Amino acid sequence: MSARPTAFLNARIVDPASGWDGPGALLVRDGRIADVSHGGDLGSLSADIEIIEAKGAMLAPGLVDLRVKTGEPGSETKETLKSAGLAAAAGGVTSIVLQPDTDPVIDEASVVDFILRRTRDIELVHVYPAGAATKGARGERMAEIGLMAEAGCVYVTDADRPIVDSKVMRRVLSYAKSFGVLVAHRPADPWLSHGAAATEGEFAGRMGLPSTPTFAEKIMLERDLALVEMTGAPFLVDQVTTACALESLARGKAKGLPVMATTSINHLSFNEIDIGDYRTFMKFDPPVRSEDDRQAVIEALASGLIDIVVSAHAPAPAEDKRLPYDEATPGAIGLQTLLPALLAFHHEGRIPLIDLMRAVTSRPAQLLGLNAGTLAKGAPADLVLCDLAAPIVIDADKLRSKSKNSPFDGRMLQGEIRMTLVDGRVVYRV
Repeated sequence: MSARPTAFLNARIVDPASGWDGPGALLVRDGRIADVSHGGDLGSLSADIEIIEAKGAMLAPGLVDLRVKTGEPGSETKETLKSAGLAAAAGGVTSIVLQPDTDPVIDEASVVDFILRRTRDIELVHVYPAGAATKGARGERMAEIGLMAEAGCVYVTDADRPIVDSKVMRRVLSYAKSFGVLVAHRPADPWLSHGAAATEGEFAGRMGLPSTPTFAEKIMLERDLALVEMTGAPFLVDQVTTACALESLARGKAKGLPVMATTSINHLSFNEIDIGDYRTFMKFDPPVRSEDDRQAVIEALASGLIDIVVSAHAPAPAEDKRLPYDEATPGAIGLQTLLPALLAFHHEGRIPLIDLMRAVTSRPAQLLGLNAGTLAKGAPADLVLCDLAAPIVIDADKLRSKSKNSPFDGRMLQGEIRMTLVDGRVVYRV
Protein backbone atom coordinates (compact mmCIF):
# COMPACT_ATOMS: atom_id res chain seq x y z
CA MET A 1 0.00 0.00 0.00
CA SER A 2 1.50 3.34 -1.05
CA ALA A 3 1.96 6.20 1.38
CA ARG A 4 -0.52 9.07 1.44
CA PRO A 5 0.28 11.86 -1.08
CA THR A 6 2.11 14.70 0.65
CA ALA A 7 2.62 18.35 -0.28
CA PHE A 8 5.42 20.46 1.21
CA LEU A 9 4.50 24.14 1.11
CA ASN A 10 6.54 27.29 1.76
CA ALA A 11 9.84 25.43 1.83
CA ARG A 12 13.33 26.57 0.96
CA ILE A 13 14.00 24.18 -1.90
CA VAL A 14 17.71 23.34 -2.18
CA ASP A 15 18.35 21.16 -5.20
CA PRO A 16 22.00 21.15 -6.31
CA ALA A 17 21.20 18.97 -9.33
CA SER A 18 19.10 21.78 -10.83
CA GLY A 19 21.01 24.65 -9.22
CA TRP A 20 17.92 25.94 -7.39
CA ASP A 21 18.10 27.42 -3.89
CA GLY A 22 14.99 29.39 -3.13
CA PRO A 23 11.34 29.27 -2.12
CA GLY A 24 9.09 26.62 -3.50
CA ALA A 25 6.77 23.68 -2.96
CA LEU A 26 6.87 19.97 -3.76
CA LEU A 27 4.30 17.19 -4.13
CA VAL A 28 4.99 13.51 -3.38
CA ARG A 29 2.73 10.83 -4.80
CA ASP A 30 3.23 7.04 -5.13
CA GLY A 31 6.77 7.23 -3.84
CA ARG A 32 7.94 9.78 -6.39
CA ILE A 33 8.15 13.53 -6.80
CA ALA A 34 4.93 14.31 -8.68
CA ASP A 35 5.45 18.05 -8.97
CA VAL A 36 7.91 20.71 -7.87
CA SER A 37 7.46 24.46 -7.99
CA HIS A 38 10.39 26.87 -7.88
CA GLY A 39 9.32 30.19 -6.45
CA GLY A 40 5.59 29.51 -6.40
CA ASP A 41 2.99 27.09 -5.10
CA LEU A 42 1.38 23.91 -6.41
CA GLY A 43 -2.03 25.38 -7.18
CA SER A 44 -5.20 23.73 -5.88
CA LEU A 45 -4.66 20.46 -4.00
CA SER A 46 -7.15 17.62 -3.52
CA ALA A 47 -8.47 16.71 -0.08
CA ASP A 48 -6.55 13.42 0.08
CA ILE A 49 -3.18 15.17 0.22
CA GLU A 50 -1.39 15.66 3.54
CA ILE A 51 -0.12 19.23 3.83
CA ILE A 52 3.28 19.84 5.45
CA GLU A 53 3.81 23.53 6.23
CA ALA A 54 7.59 23.90 5.98
CA LYS A 55 7.69 27.50 7.27
CA GLY A 56 10.89 28.19 5.37
CA ALA A 57 12.71 25.02 6.41
CA MET A 58 15.10 23.51 3.88
CA LEU A 59 13.67 20.75 1.69
CA ALA A 60 16.52 18.93 -0.04
CA PRO A 61 17.33 15.53 -1.53
CA GLY A 62 18.15 12.93 1.09
CA LEU A 63 21.86 12.64 1.75
CA VAL A 64 23.99 9.98 0.03
CA ASP A 65 26.78 8.77 2.34
CA LEU A 66 29.52 6.83 0.57
CA ARG A 67 31.42 5.56 3.63
CA VAL A 68 29.50 3.74 6.37
CA LYS A 69 30.61 0.85 8.55
CA THR A 70 28.29 -1.45 10.47
CA GLY A 71 28.96 -4.43 12.67
CA GLU A 72 26.63 -6.68 10.70
CA PRO A 73 27.55 -9.26 9.65
CA GLY A 74 29.93 -10.47 12.32
CA SER A 75 30.02 -7.76 15.00
CA GLU A 76 26.42 -6.88 15.68
CA THR A 77 27.28 -5.54 19.16
CA LYS A 78 28.79 -2.49 17.41
CA GLU A 79 25.97 -1.80 14.98
CA THR A 80 23.29 -3.69 13.13
CA LEU A 81 21.99 -2.85 9.69
CA LYS A 82 18.75 -1.79 11.36
CA SER A 83 20.37 0.52 13.92
CA ALA A 84 22.51 2.07 11.18
CA GLY A 85 19.35 2.58 9.12
CA LEU A 86 17.60 4.27 12.05
CA ALA A 87 20.58 6.58 12.61
CA ALA A 88 20.73 7.42 8.92
CA ALA A 89 17.01 8.23 8.78
CA ALA A 90 17.30 10.48 11.83
CA GLY A 91 20.16 12.30 10.10
CA GLY A 92 18.40 12.85 6.80
CA VAL A 93 20.62 10.27 5.07
CA THR A 94 18.54 8.21 2.64
CA SER A 95 21.29 6.20 0.88
CA ILE A 96 24.35 4.61 2.48
CA VAL A 97 27.25 2.61 1.08
CA LEU A 98 28.51 -0.13 3.41
CA GLN A 99 32.24 -0.74 3.70
CA PRO A 100 33.30 -4.34 3.00
CA ASP A 101 35.49 -4.99 6.06
CA THR A 102 32.82 -7.02 7.85
CA ASP A 103 33.03 -10.64 9.03
CA PRO A 104 32.83 -12.26 6.56
CA VAL A 105 34.38 -9.67 4.29
CA ILE A 106 32.15 -8.59 1.40
CA ASP A 107 34.42 -10.15 -1.23
CA GLU A 108 32.04 -12.37 -3.17
CA ALA A 109 28.60 -12.13 -4.73
CA SER A 110 26.84 -14.21 -2.06
CA VAL A 111 27.72 -11.71 0.68
CA VAL A 112 26.59 -8.79 -1.50
CA ASP A 113 23.30 -10.63 -2.01
CA PHE A 114 22.92 -11.22 1.74
CA ILE A 115 23.35 -7.50 2.50
CA LEU A 116 20.82 -6.49 -0.14
CA ARG A 117 18.21 -9.04 0.98
CA ARG A 118 18.69 -8.15 4.64
CA THR A 119 18.26 -4.42 4.09
CA ARG A 120 15.21 -4.91 1.86
CA ASP A 121 13.57 -6.73 4.77
CA ILE A 122 14.37 -3.86 7.15
CA GLU A 123 12.80 -1.22 4.85
CA LEU A 124 14.44 1.93 6.16
CA VAL A 125 17.01 3.64 3.91
CA HIS A 126 18.64 2.51 0.68
CA VAL A 127 21.73 0.39 1.37
CA TYR A 128 24.40 -0.32 -1.23
CA PRO A 129 27.32 -2.64 -0.46
CA ALA A 130 30.86 -1.82 -1.53
CA GLY A 131 32.82 -4.93 -2.44
CA ALA A 132 36.36 -5.70 -1.33
CA ALA A 133 38.96 -5.03 -4.02
CA THR A 134 41.03 -8.03 -2.87
CA LYS A 135 40.16 -11.35 -1.26
CA GLY A 136 39.62 -10.85 2.46
CA ALA A 137 40.68 -7.20 1.95
CA ARG A 138 44.24 -8.47 2.49
CA GLY A 139 45.74 -6.75 -0.56
CA GLU A 140 47.12 -9.95 -2.07
CA ARG A 141 44.70 -11.43 -4.64
CA MET A 142 41.97 -9.70 -6.56
CA ALA A 143 38.40 -10.39 -5.46
CA GLU A 144 35.65 -11.38 -7.92
CA ILE A 145 34.95 -7.80 -8.93
CA GLY A 146 32.80 -8.63 -11.95
CA LEU A 147 30.54 -11.04 -10.09
CA MET A 148 30.11 -8.63 -7.17
CA ALA A 149 29.21 -5.84 -9.58
CA GLU A 150 26.56 -8.06 -11.18
CA ALA A 151 25.21 -8.83 -7.70
CA GLY A 152 24.88 -5.13 -6.86
CA CYS A 153 28.05 -3.75 -5.29
CA VAL A 154 28.54 -0.09 -6.26
CA TYR A 155 32.32 0.20 -6.01
CA VAL A 156 35.31 -1.76 -4.71
CA THR A 157 37.67 -0.85 -1.89
CA ASP A 158 39.67 -2.48 0.87
CA ALA A 159 38.29 0.16 3.27
CA ASP A 160 40.93 1.14 5.84
CA ARG A 161 43.56 -1.29 4.55
CA PRO A 162 45.84 0.17 1.86
CA ILE A 163 46.74 -2.07 -1.07
CA VAL A 164 50.52 -1.93 -0.73
CA ASP A 165 51.48 -4.11 -3.70
CA SER A 166 51.49 -1.82 -6.74
CA LYS A 167 51.13 -4.75 -9.14
CA VAL A 168 47.97 -5.88 -7.35
CA MET A 169 46.61 -2.31 -7.34
CA ARG A 170 47.29 -1.97 -11.06
CA ARG A 171 45.42 -5.21 -11.75
CA VAL A 172 42.49 -4.09 -9.61
CA LEU A 173 42.25 -0.79 -11.51
CA SER A 174 42.52 -2.45 -14.93
CA TYR A 175 40.08 -5.23 -14.14
CA ALA A 176 37.55 -2.91 -12.51
CA LYS A 177 37.72 -0.55 -15.48
CA SER A 178 36.79 -3.38 -17.84
CA PHE A 179 33.57 -3.88 -15.83
CA GLY A 180 32.87 -0.16 -15.40
CA VAL A 181 33.43 -0.45 -11.64
CA LEU A 182 34.81 2.41 -9.56
CA VAL A 183 37.84 1.75 -7.33
CA ALA A 184 38.22 3.64 -4.02
CA HIS A 185 41.42 3.61 -1.98
CA ARG A 186 42.64 5.16 1.25
CA PRO A 187 45.94 6.99 0.62
CA ALA A 188 48.24 5.94 3.48
CA ASP A 189 51.77 4.58 3.27
CA PRO A 190 51.53 1.70 5.77
CA TRP A 191 55.21 1.77 6.64
CA LEU A 192 54.91 5.38 7.81
CA SER A 193 51.41 5.19 9.29
CA HIS A 194 51.24 1.78 10.99
CA GLY A 195 50.41 2.08 14.66
CA ALA A 196 49.98 5.85 14.52
CA ALA A 197 47.46 7.51 16.80
CA ALA A 198 48.17 11.12 15.86
CA THR A 199 49.76 13.32 13.21
CA GLU A 200 53.49 13.94 13.51
CA GLY A 201 54.35 17.36 14.90
CA GLU A 202 54.80 19.40 18.04
CA PHE A 203 51.44 18.41 19.53
CA ALA A 204 51.93 14.65 19.11
CA GLY A 205 55.47 14.94 20.49
CA ARG A 206 54.27 16.83 23.55
CA MET A 207 51.50 14.28 24.14
CA GLY A 208 53.86 11.33 23.65
CA LEU A 209 51.62 9.75 20.99
CA PRO A 210 52.85 7.47 18.20
CA SER A 211 52.40 9.51 15.03
CA THR A 212 52.49 9.52 11.24
CA PRO A 213 53.80 12.28 8.97
CA THR A 214 51.29 13.94 6.65
CA PHE A 215 53.49 12.83 3.74
CA ALA A 216 52.34 9.24 4.34
CA GLU A 217 49.08 10.31 2.70
CA LYS A 218 50.82 12.16 -0.13
CA ILE A 219 53.22 9.30 -0.95
CA MET A 220 50.45 6.75 -1.43
CA LEU A 221 48.28 9.20 -3.34
CA GLU A 222 51.13 9.95 -5.75
CA ARG A 223 51.47 6.21 -6.39
CA ASP A 224 47.75 5.80 -6.94
CA LEU A 225 47.57 8.74 -9.33
CA ALA A 226 50.43 7.28 -11.37
CA LEU A 227 48.55 3.97 -11.64
CA VAL A 228 45.37 5.79 -12.64
CA GLU A 229 47.32 7.61 -15.35
CA MET A 230 48.71 4.25 -16.50
CA THR A 231 45.35 2.44 -16.59
CA GLY A 232 42.82 5.23 -17.22
CA ALA A 233 40.55 3.69 -14.56
CA PRO A 234 38.01 5.84 -12.66
CA PHE A 235 39.25 6.37 -9.13
CA LEU A 236 37.93 7.72 -5.83
CA VAL A 237 40.45 9.03 -3.31
CA ASP A 238 38.99 7.88 -0.01
CA GLN A 239 39.42 10.74 2.48
CA VAL A 240 41.97 13.44 1.71
CA THR A 241 42.92 15.11 5.00
CA THR A 242 46.25 16.92 4.48
CA ALA A 243 47.41 20.01 2.63
CA CYS A 244 50.34 18.21 1.01
CA ALA A 245 48.06 15.50 -0.44
CA LEU A 246 45.72 18.18 -1.78
CA GLU A 247 48.62 19.50 -3.90
CA SER A 248 48.96 16.06 -5.49
CA LEU A 249 45.20 15.80 -6.03
CA ALA A 250 45.12 19.21 -7.73
CA ARG A 251 47.90 18.19 -10.13
CA GLY A 252 46.14 14.92 -10.96
CA LYS A 253 42.86 16.68 -11.70
CA ALA A 254 44.67 19.34 -13.76
CA LYS A 255 46.05 16.50 -15.91
CA GLY A 256 42.50 15.37 -16.57
CA LEU A 257 42.77 12.11 -14.67
CA PRO A 258 39.38 10.45 -13.91
CA VAL A 259 39.70 11.15 -10.19
CA MET A 260 37.30 12.33 -7.49
CA ALA A 261 37.96 12.72 -3.78
CA THR A 262 36.17 12.62 -0.46
CA THR A 263 36.94 13.96 2.96
CA SER A 264 35.21 13.20 6.25
CA ILE A 265 33.09 15.52 8.33
CA ASN A 266 35.45 14.76 11.22
CA HIS A 267 38.47 16.22 9.41
CA LEU A 268 36.45 19.25 8.40
CA SER A 269 35.28 19.84 11.98
CA PHE A 270 38.19 18.96 14.29
CA ASN A 271 41.93 19.44 14.62
CA GLU A 272 44.57 17.76 16.76
CA ILE A 273 44.04 20.18 19.65
CA ASP A 274 40.55 18.69 20.07
CA ILE A 275 42.23 15.54 21.37
CA GLY A 276 42.63 17.57 24.58
CA ASP A 277 43.31 15.34 27.55
CA TYR A 278 43.57 12.16 25.44
CA ARG A 279 39.91 12.12 24.35
CA THR A 280 39.63 8.79 22.56
CA PHE A 281 36.39 9.83 20.84
CA MET A 282 38.70 12.09 18.77
CA LYS A 283 40.80 9.18 17.58
CA PHE A 284 40.13 8.64 13.88
CA ASP A 285 41.78 6.80 11.01
CA PRO A 286 43.29 8.82 9.37
CA PRO A 287 44.19 10.69 12.56
CA VAL A 288 42.99 14.20 13.27
CA ARG A 289 45.29 16.78 11.66
CA SER A 290 46.71 20.25 12.34
CA GLU A 291 44.58 23.38 12.07
CA ASP A 292 46.48 24.35 8.90
CA ASP A 293 45.51 21.03 7.33
CA ARG A 294 41.89 21.43 8.43
CA GLN A 295 41.66 24.88 6.88
CA ALA A 296 43.22 23.58 3.66
CA VAL A 297 40.59 20.82 3.50
CA ILE A 298 37.77 23.34 4.04
CA GLU A 299 39.14 25.52 1.23
CA ALA A 300 39.44 22.47 -1.03
CA LEU A 301 35.79 21.63 -0.42
CA ALA A 302 34.78 25.24 -1.09
CA SER A 303 36.73 25.30 -4.38
CA GLY A 304 35.46 21.91 -5.55
CA LEU A 305 38.86 20.22 -5.40
CA ILE A 306 37.29 17.87 -2.83
CA ASP A 307 34.08 16.58 -4.36
CA ILE A 308 32.25 14.67 -1.64
CA VAL A 309 31.86 14.67 2.15
CA VAL A 310 31.30 11.40 4.03
CA SER A 311 30.34 10.64 7.61
CA ALA A 312 33.06 7.95 7.91
CA HIS A 313 30.57 6.29 10.29
CA ALA A 314 32.58 3.73 12.30
CA PRO A 315 30.76 2.47 15.42
CA ALA A 316 32.75 1.20 18.37
CA PRO A 317 31.40 0.13 21.77
CA ALA A 318 32.55 1.88 24.94
CA GLU A 319 34.97 -0.89 25.93
CA ASP A 320 36.89 -0.33 22.68
CA LYS A 321 37.11 3.42 23.25
CA ARG A 322 37.71 3.74 26.98
CA LEU A 323 41.36 2.70 26.74
CA PRO A 324 44.69 4.55 26.64
CA TYR A 325 44.64 6.79 23.57
CA ASP A 326 47.12 4.84 21.48
CA GLU A 327 45.30 1.56 22.26
CA ALA A 328 41.73 2.74 21.64
CA THR A 329 39.89 1.71 18.49
CA PRO A 330 39.83 4.55 15.94
CA GLY A 331 36.60 5.82 14.43
CA ALA A 332 33.42 7.67 15.26
CA ILE A 333 29.74 7.41 14.52
CA GLY A 334 28.49 10.14 12.22
CA LEU A 335 25.32 9.29 10.31
CA GLN A 336 23.03 11.33 12.53
CA THR A 337 25.37 14.32 12.89
CA LEU A 338 26.65 14.62 9.29
CA LEU A 339 24.13 17.20 8.10
CA PRO A 340 24.03 19.54 11.13
CA ALA A 341 27.84 19.43 11.38
CA LEU A 342 28.19 20.24 7.68
CA LEU A 343 25.75 23.13 8.02
CA ALA A 344 28.23 24.88 10.33
CA PHE A 345 30.14 26.01 7.24
CA HIS A 346 26.95 27.55 5.84
CA HIS A 347 26.21 29.36 9.09
CA GLU A 348 29.81 30.64 9.24
CA GLY A 349 29.54 31.94 5.67
CA ARG A 350 32.44 29.76 4.52
CA ILE A 351 30.66 27.72 1.82
CA PRO A 352 27.30 28.38 0.08
CA LEU A 353 24.53 26.07 1.22
CA ILE A 354 23.88 24.65 -2.26
CA ASP A 355 27.56 23.71 -2.62
CA LEU A 356 27.59 21.96 0.75
CA MET A 357 24.47 20.01 -0.16
CA ARG A 358 25.92 19.10 -3.58
CA ALA A 359 28.79 17.33 -1.78
CA VAL A 360 26.37 15.01 0.03
CA THR A 361 23.57 14.63 -2.52
CA SER A 362 23.88 15.00 -6.29
CA ARG A 363 27.63 14.53 -6.60
CA PRO A 364 27.92 11.17 -4.78
CA ALA A 365 24.74 9.96 -6.50
CA GLN A 366 26.09 10.87 -9.94
CA LEU A 367 29.46 9.28 -9.18
CA LEU A 368 27.81 5.91 -8.50
CA GLY A 369 25.02 6.27 -11.05
CA LEU A 370 22.32 6.14 -8.37
CA ASN A 371 18.78 7.34 -8.99
CA ALA A 372 19.06 9.74 -6.05
CA GLY A 373 20.28 13.17 -5.04
CA THR A 374 17.77 15.21 -7.03
CA LEU A 375 14.37 16.86 -6.62
CA ALA A 376 13.45 16.47 -10.29
CA LYS A 377 9.88 15.59 -11.20
CA GLY A 378 9.57 11.81 -11.44
CA ALA A 379 12.58 11.13 -9.22
CA PRO A 380 12.24 8.91 -6.13
CA ALA A 381 10.92 10.91 -3.18
CA ASP A 382 14.04 10.63 -1.01
CA LEU A 383 13.83 13.88 0.97
CA VAL A 384 15.03 15.63 4.07
CA LEU A 385 13.21 18.55 5.72
CA CYS A 386 15.59 20.47 7.98
CA ASP A 387 15.09 23.59 10.08
CA LEU A 388 18.38 25.31 9.35
CA ALA A 389 18.17 27.77 12.23
CA ALA A 390 17.05 25.40 15.01
CA PRO A 391 19.81 24.87 17.59
CA ILE A 392 20.50 21.33 18.77
CA VAL A 393 22.82 19.98 21.44
CA ILE A 394 24.26 16.59 20.54
CA ASP A 395 23.67 14.00 23.25
CA ALA A 396 25.49 10.82 22.24
CA ASP A 397 23.30 8.69 24.49
CA LYS A 398 20.23 9.75 22.51
CA LEU A 399 21.69 9.06 19.07
CA ARG A 400 20.10 6.09 17.33
CA SER A 401 23.31 4.28 16.52
CA LYS A 402 23.93 1.23 18.70
CA SER A 403 27.40 2.57 19.59
CA LYS A 404 27.69 6.04 21.09
CA ASN A 405 31.24 7.09 20.12
CA SER A 406 30.41 10.55 18.81
CA PRO A 407 33.08 13.29 18.78
CA PHE A 408 30.23 15.83 18.64
CA ASP A 409 28.87 14.78 22.04
CA GLY A 410 27.92 17.93 23.98
CA ARG A 411 28.48 20.25 21.02
CA MET A 412 25.82 22.76 19.97
CA LEU A 413 25.00 22.72 16.26
CA GLN A 414 22.32 24.33 14.08
CA GLY A 415 20.04 22.28 11.87
CA GLU A 416 17.26 20.06 13.20
CA ILE A 417 16.07 17.29 10.90
CA ARG A 418 12.28 17.45 11.04
CA MET A 419 11.42 14.71 8.57
CA THR A 420 13.05 12.14 6.31
CA LEU A 421 11.29 10.33 3.46
CA VAL A 422 12.53 7.32 1.48
CA ASP A 423 10.54 6.46 -1.64
CA GLY A 424 7.79 8.65 -0.24
CA ARG A 425 7.64 6.75 3.08
CA VAL A 426 8.23 8.74 6.25
CA VAL A 427 11.12 6.96 7.98
CA TYR A 428 11.80 9.72 10.53
CA ARG A 429 9.72 12.52 11.95
CA VAL A 430 10.14 14.70 15.02
